[in-house]
Amino acid sequence: MQDIYENRMLLTSIRDKPEGWTLYSGLWSPFYIQLRILSSFPETLAKVGKALGALVKEEAPHINRLVGIAFAGIPIATAMSISSGIPACHTRKILGVRTEQELEEAIGKYGQHSLLEGEINDGDAICLVDDLVTGMESKLVARGQVIAELEKRGMIDATVDDIAVIVDRQQGAKQRAKELKIRLHSLIDLVDEGLPLLRDRMTEEEFNLVSEYLTDPAGFKKP
Repeated sequence: MQDIYENRMLLTSIRDKPEGWTLYSGLWSPFYIQLRILSSFPETLAKVGKALGALVKEEAPHINRLVGIAFAGIPIATAMSISSGIPACHTRKILGVRTEQELEEAIGKYGQHSLLEGEINDGDAICLVDDLVTGMESKLVARGQVIAELEKRGMIDATVDDIAVIVDRQQGAKQRAKELKIRLHSLIDLVDEGLPLLRDRMTEEEFNLVSEYLTDPAGFKKP
């Protein structure tokens, strides 16, 4: 977590960008986690691959295939694969798709192109891999994409019921996953674990702002 903060993979409105950020979910946030550049820091990526690979093996030993969600999830899944020995694939990015309905429309126009790169066997237990989760929408789109590709390949016994991320922002994803009977595995729960580890690295103003926001993101008043 400290590597992520000090290497500017966690940005704040106080230190980095006064206007803050609008998230995928539409919520405004005084901080932003950008793990797409994780592969620029190989030592941190190796730590992530080892830890997240071990976590998946411990919490979901049935998993025998990883699928990195383009783009941020690809190097993470690769690092996990190298560390754990679990084979990895990755989704192809479909531009402009943000919801499951948009995915359904896009697949109809996508033609014969593969929605997934890599080897999958019928009966595989697949775990989707990404950098972080906020509210689950983008993960459900990726899951729908993988399921559509499995159907194209005629695979009826493969499952896509696990998702692994480095950071859970703890903004509703766990509850949503539970409702959908999807197992969500997170290396760092931001509110309970991640932010406390940064107390000595952030300024007091910075720490208090992010803490206050995470207590009630929807009700937080933008400064």
